[in-house]
Amino acid sequence: MRAVSRDAATTMRAVSQDAAGAPDVLRLVETRRPVPGRGEILVRVHAAGVNPADWKTRQRGVFADGSRPPFTLGFDVAGVVEAIGDGVTLFQTGDEVFGMPRFPHPAGAYAEYVTAPARHFAPRPHGLTHVQAGALPLASLTAWQALVDTANVQPGQRVLIQAAAGGVGHLAVQIAKARGAYVIGTASAAKHGLLRSLGADETIDYRTQDVAETLRDVDIDVVLDPLGGLDRARSLRTLRPGGTLVSILPLDDTFPIEEAELAGVRAVFMLVEPDHAGLREIASLVENGRLRVIVDEVFPLEEAARAHTLGETGRTTGKIVLTVTP
Repeated sequence: MRAVSRDAATTMRAVSQDAAGAPDVLRLVETRRPVPGRGEILVRVHAAGVNPADWKTRQRGVFADGSRPPFTLGFDVAGVVEAIGDGVTLFQTGDEVFGMPRFPHPAGAYAEYVTAPARHFAPRPHGLTHVQAGALPLASLTAWQALVDTANVQPGQRVLIQAAAGGVGHLAVQIAKARGAYVIGTASAAKHGLLRSLGADETIDYRTQDVAETLRDVDIDVVLDPLGGLDRARSLRTLRPGGTLVSILPLDDTFPIEEAELAGVRAVFMLVEPDHAGLREIASLVENGRLRVIVDEVFPLEEAARAHTLGETGRTTGKIVLTVTP
């Protein structure tokens, strides 16, 4: 990415794309700094998490809400409140915050400043750096809303987390454990030690074991599936009658909905939402030592393309984060 000269206080650096394509469509630009409207805050971004939603949007060249280039990617934000709009009482300038603003609409987190409704943020958890906090919002809210709000995981239930070492998965393992569940996680064998350190009671190597066959005689109450496709169908077969499968990908024509109905299984697609209350619950788990976020790699803002290239390998453990403001 080319260097960008700084302008007056009304501008900022941001990563933009003008068309769909490979990571090299991402470029550093100088653009106008946003101004908070009523009920909004302006956040000076210190760190921005990188998520699969980002590179999938970049590839397609369109957001889920239909927004098309030019646009700035990114939903995960950690930073400091720079200004507040009319009517905001939740924060003051100087407050340190983290959040997942505007999802699934463009938030523009790959930038030095972001505006969004105040309640799309929460105070940054004590003890976390901006980089750690920037890794949390989308992945942790996805896990929380799937396991707590949607599946209502209860103590003693058996919960299967697919792709348990990934961005959503490693947080879901800990949230399920904090709810008192018996947690089973799938990952490559090299990551089993990590999963057990996060609280997983059992681990399955998806490369050498058939998950459905391994769990054939186990009554699974809840499955969290971020994978889709054939993996999701196999997950379905692990559930007891009355169990719940929560998918974070749409249940398209490849999903055997009739099989789920015959098995007495509830299968739902869940789209994560901005959630002030959920962020506060997540912050509480962090501050009580029951949730930690793993950051795999950190890149400066101008190397967003490299971050996407790494993310698309599917081999990361935990999260990738961009540093924006030192």
